[in-house]
Amino acid sequence: MTDQRDQGRGFRVPKPPARPGETPDFSGINLGEPGKLPLLDAEAPVEAFEPFHHDLLRVLDMDGKAHGDWAGLVTDDDKKTALKAMIRTRAFDARMMRAQRQGKTSFYMQCLGEEAIAVGATLATRDGDMQFPTYRQQGILFAKGVDPEVMMNQIYSNRKDPLQGKQLPVLYSFKEYGFFTISGNLGTQWPQAVGWAMASAIKNDDKIAVAYIGDGATAEGDWHQGNLFASVYRAPVLLCVVNNQWAISTTAAFAGADKNTFAARMASYGLPALRVDGNDLLAVLAACRLSAQRARAGLGAVGIEFLTYRRGAHSTSDDPTKYRAKEEVEGWPLGDPIDRLKQHMIVTGLMTADEIDTLEKDAETEMREAENRAEENGLVHAGQGAEPAAMFEGVYAEMPGRLREQMKEAGF
Repeated sequence: MTDQRDQGRGFRVPKPPARPGETPDFSGINLGEPGKLPLLDAEAPVEAFEPFHHDLLRVLDMDGKAHGDWAGLVTDDDKKTALKAMIRTRAFDARMMRAQRQGKTSFYMQCLGEEAIAVGATLATRDGDMQFPTYRQQGILFAKGVDPEVMMNQIYSNRKDPLQGKQLPVLYSFKEYGFFTISGNLGTQWPQAVGWAMASAIKNDDKIAVAYIGDGATAEGDWHQGNLFASVYRAPVLLCVVNNQWAISTTAAFAGADKNTFAARMASYGLPALRVDGNDLLAVLAACRLSAQRARAGLGAVGIEFLTYRRGAHSTSDDPTKYRAKEEVEGWPLGDPIDRLKQHMIVTGLMTADEIDTLEKDAETEMREAENRAEENGLVHAGQGAEPAAMFEGVYAEMPGRLREQMKEAGF
């Protein structure tokens, strides 16, 4: 089959920048310069966002130094809180990946290399706001202080699973933390977040929603519908596209990423939009903080494209060596978000290398001990899950007659 990556006519099937065995080339990505883009006013007109559609908002350089006025939106306490949450998120992922390989759970999905996005965006929100995540934003829960043992109970679907076995592993739900139930049907959370935000606006509330979607799922109709409604009704929502270069086995080009940036495409709906270095915690938090201020001021939604890279497999059911060059992981020009923030903390004197090392060791210990407690609560495949009768409960406010009949037939 003729390689049509560079052809300008005829039927086209998008191709990745490099196949296994080939040398990856990221030279076509506009990486911008740290500190280059000016700080916007939260109430700036939509037109002021145009330079951010294709250039990349960056604060940190690759030596850990911060540049530009956007850095002023992030405090030293923010940085320390974020680093701890990101380190704990990665330690949790590593522990659960190991648990899946040991047969303790059927499935797991990690957010390796994307920790700055969920953590940074969450630190820009308030209590009462609602997050509508995908399965790669567990950093939200660590930024909010959720007990990792409770998350593990849900992954194991054990006797203390707060969802009583009604969800697949990693599809968390924490209403009390403003964390909307994760859906396995890609894209549904996008218009749901917009609808929630519209309701908040109708009630004259100042609460906002934050929606996340992967680059692959932007090919779903939900994405376009959500963008349209957010723009038309001026819904107070942050619309975050996590462009990590890959859906499961398919390059982001299948969603049109090689044709235009996602930020520019959201702008086509009349939305103010930013393209942000997703591996730069300072840029992520600053962009989300300004966008949240704008949404709370009644100026509506903001679209944010986070440029990042999925360092791991799509899931424990995936083998990325079959479809992407292994050199891509280390070759990604925006580096690793945790390493970059650690470097910044050391360069600025906010933390020492020893203090960071202690953070990492403490996180590993915390996750190991949390897993031990969760495992004591049982494993579903060992017959230690929720009581079978729970399948009939907690679904309807008033159980319909047909369900009562089924429950009776099942002996409950």
